[in-house]
Amino acid sequence: MAAPRSRWRRAAVAPSPRSRLKMAARGGGGVASRGSRVMAAPEEPCGGGRAGGEPGREAAGLSGARCGGAAAMFRCGEELLSGESEEESNGVNLMEFSDEILLHILSYVPCTDLVLNVRKTCRKLATLCLDKSLTHTVRLQKDYKVNKDKVKQLMRDIGKEIYQLNMAGCYWLPSSTIDHVIRCKNLVKLNLSGCHITSLRLSKMLSALQHLRSLAIDVNPGFDASQLSSECKATLSRVSELKQTLYTPSYGVVPCCTSLEKLLLYFEILDRSREGFMLSGQLMVGESNVPHYQNLRVFYARLAPGYVNQEVVRLYLAVLSDRTPENLHAFLISAPGSFAETGATKNLLDSMARNVRLDALQLPKAWINGSGLLQHLKFNNPFYFSFSRCTLSGGHLIQRVINGGKDLKSLTSLNLSGCVHCLAPESLFRKAEDDIDSSILESLVVSCCNLRHLNLSAAHHHSSESIGNHLCQLLSRLKHLLSLALPVCSITDVAANVEKPPTQSNAVPQTFGKKVRVGIQTYPRNLMDQANPKIESSVFWTLMGSLRFLETLEIIGSSFSSAMPRNEPAIRNSLPPCVRAQSVGDSEVAAISQLTYLQSLTLAQLPNIITGSGLVSIGLQCQHLRTLSLANLGMMGKVVYMSALMDMLKHCKCLRDLRLEQPYFSAGTQFFQALSHCSSLQRLCIVSRSGTLQSDAVMSFMASCLEVIMCHMFMGESLTVCKNLQQSIVRSFQADRPALNVVIFPLLHEDLTEVIRDVPMRHLDEITLFKSRVAEEPPNLWW
Repeated sequence: MAAPRSRWRRAAVAPSPRSRLKMAARGGGGVASRGSRVMAAPEEPCGGGRAGGEPGREAAGLSGARCGGAAAMFRCGEELLSGESEEESNGVNLMEFSDEILLHILSYVPCTDLVLNVRKTCRKLATLCLDKSLTHTVRLQKDYKVNKDKVKQLMRDIGKEIYQLNMAGCYWLPSSTIDHVIRCKNLVKLNLSGCHITSLRLSKMLSALQHLRSLAIDVNPGFDASQLSSECKATLSRVSELKQTLYTPSYGVVPCCTSLEKLLLYFEILDRSREGFMLSGQLMVGESNVPHYQNLRVFYARLAPGYVNQEVVRLYLAVLSDRTPENLHAFLISAPGSFAETGATKNLLDSMARNVRLDALQLPKAWINGSGLLQHLKFNNPFYFSFSRCTLSGGHLIQRVINGGKDLKSLTSLNLSGCVHCLAPESLFRKAEDDIDSSILESLVVSCCNLRHLNLSAAHHHSSESIGNHLCQLLSRLKHLLSLALPVCSITDVAANVEKPPTQSNAVPQTFGKKVRVGIQTYPRNLMDQANPKIESSVFWTLMGSLRFLETLEIIGSSFSSAMPRNEPAIRNSLPPCVRAQSVGDSEVAAISQLTYLQSLTLAQLPNIITGSGLVSIGLQCQHLRTLSLANLGMMGKVVYMSALMDMLKHCKCLRDLRLEQPYFSAGTQFFQALSHCSSLQRLCIVSRSGTLQSDAVMSFMASCLEVIMCHMFMGESLTVCKNLQQSIVRSFQADRPALNVVIFPLLHEDLTEVIRDVPMRHLDEITLFKSRVAEEPPNLWW
């Protein structure tokens, strides 16, 4: 074979470096498998960081610029690969760029593609692809095409050069894949959350990783700490950061980690076994070792619903209550429902009030409600507060947390979801639907002027008729916001509601009842094309115009509840929307299209959607959109926005996750043909009471959208239809898509909860279950 040349030209005999790069791009797992999709940003701008699931921009507009620049340069190279001469392409040669520029371009290509494909194209790329800046950190967590053989080859080629390895959520890889991590002798950080691993394999692996300082693992039934070797325990004794997801009552490896500074615990223990037996929160025999918290700086615990999770977390907290770490600066417990305070937890909180100064705080609502705790806790430079579902009044919020409106510029993330009285001076005699006190919100905005993440959902925040004091007008001052969650009733124009109440024809039925017969809707292709001064003068339109760098937006009805809760049967009836929300519809949705850098959008329970024309505007203008979740829009007995949705999807070239929840949704041929335009789509979830689907249309869609690895449909079809379709999809596509996860099941079936428990946690937590995700956790909680 001819020696590789520095320029990509046609080879006279053997395949040249250019043709090999072209074949790699076309072949399975080559450059084009994921890299080309990300690098097609000018035509298909995909927002976000480098391939592999890196979080969004640090500075406004950065990701779009970086992604777009890389795409332009790669497109120049692809023009040469297409067979054009250098003269025809104006002499542009990708390999003539400096090493620094090429390294920047290559940083957007998945590491598996770099090492296994791109570096084989020519000598220069062979050297650059092994540069330390590209091999130091390897992210496989959303590389859905990676398999055991690729991991084995990757570790063999660059294992010694890897210092940080993220395999979180690689549920499809067999447990034997973990054995190859041993080759990474210099690992400092390792994330194996969601991976299958036994006690013996963990012991063997950690025994060889003497430099490890950060570890994330799952603790599954059958885990036995007594099987850990002394060498493994020696490695664990040096670990300072531990993230542990518990699926069984256990301390896991916590007692072995004597140098812990950061501890993250996720409790996912079910109350019943598969056989129906009640589980106990008592730890297994032999796990009486006491955790070591003396150096702890960050303690975080997130509980799934269930009393067993509460019992187990109390065992972890018992040690903290005896002696509170002096350096503790972040204490966060996220617990759904009621999590009662005990004597031990009260002692812990009293000790914290005396001995520590916090930068981040989140507590169960029962620990805050009715207590004077916040009055005694001391804060240093707080960056995160969560008072989700607490009865904290606005008066207490200002006096005890914001220190009477003093400067709190350090606060970047605030979660007040479900905090129904947080914008009122007091809560004793106040109704949840009463108007807010704009002076409280104004104090909050002035004091916390650097907020980047704000969640005000799941509450009725009604503005008064006072000019200039509308919630949207006050929030427009927060110029640094990157993510925002609001209730639907908070964005309505008060004056418009007073002047023109919703007509009877647009009113939302309070129950499902009989289907409503609606003719074919006509709507403008782009609502923004219509000059409407009244729409553009609305307070919500002004808010969207002032938050041009917003990446995540959630507009959720204050009384909305998903039809598919976590560990319960599907909900059959939904509460009616707030009266103030009745006028929120297509024009408000169209206002969202001003958000050029929008990456994630959630709309739930918008009652006045008539045609869905605003969705088309979003599809045309928000070209960075990657995640879309729509639920209960317009009438409940008819999907009135279907035509607009299909038109919108044709423009969403970068959409990766789509979740639809709507009664009577018909997933037919036309819908899936429109969805096939979303060439980057990876995950699809449809939840529809009395919904229907066409099996042939689903199969055609799966065949045309090669990136789809998750298909969840909970509809009104029979169990037989659902099982047959699920088996057909798995049988046809599993071989080529190792990460494929398919669940098609009747929504109202009594065994739904048993089916849900087998869904990989990554999909369940990120898309299948509906929830507000803004400020759910502190930013950068884990690397």
